[in-house]
Amino acid sequence: MDFENILFEENDGIGYITIDRPKKLNALNRATIQELHEAFSEAQEDEDIKVIILTGSGEKAFVAGADISEFADFSKDEGKQLAAEGQKKLFDFVANLSKPVIAAVNGFALGGGLELAMAAHFRIASDNAKMGLPEVSLGVIPGYGGTQRLPQLVGKGRAMEMIMTASMIDARQALEYNLVNHVTEPEKLISFAEDMARKIMKNSPVAISAAIRAVNSNYEDGVNGFEIEIEEFGRSFGTEDFKEGTSAFLSKRKAEFPGK
Repeated sequence: MDFENILFEENDGIGYITIDRPKKLNALNRATIQELHEAFSEAQEDEDIKVIILTGSGEKAFVAGADISEFADFSKDEGKQLAAEGQKKLFDFVANLSKPVIAAVNGFALGGGLELAMAAHFRIASDNAKMGLPEVSLGVIPGYGGTQRLPQLVGKGRAMEMIMTASMIDARQALEYNLVNHVTEPEKLISFAEDMARKIMKNSPVAISAAIRAVNSNYEDGVNGFEIEIEEFGRSFGTEDFKEGTSAFLSKRKAEFPGK
């Protein structure tokens, strides 16, 4: 599939999705959100892809925010629809993907860019990264899940401060806040993410998908995460991956998971 705003490729089990609008600092517009949805959907269905690395082209920005020119004159109803469609098509879609998504954050990750990074299953940042949710400086609030995912990651107080001051934090502060898992040099960012991806790929993809569902369930209203964990744990016993994993362990050999 050909894209205008992103790059998508697969190599050795890793899917690489790169937002590629460097002249716009990789800002998210509707067309880019649609293409990202299509790329993630394709990666989900591609049996060769086990882990996805999401990043932005160039060194200046992961995603510097949403393309404000697209919605500057929207009405209330149009604004509500914009947020609802974006969350369903991309941000919630990524968060609930059954394959691990690693956000490799280079440069600015602001507004919708930080919200996209937070939708990934975890984040690695280059030491030149800057992150923030500046929406209130435009008279609006984060609309792609920022008011929900940021408190989950950094705590309510820090999230309130970041949102209300519209301030940016650097990579080291993001690490201190638990907003990112690791910080590395810009030239090592992708290789670091690839190393993490290869560690993940040694394990059962079926079990990883189940773990994603169980962890995410804790953040769903009206859902008992412990019950989901019990269900997913029990379901694991009926998989070929479980049979292979336990057999390999008892035989003291490396497991070769069939992914079933």
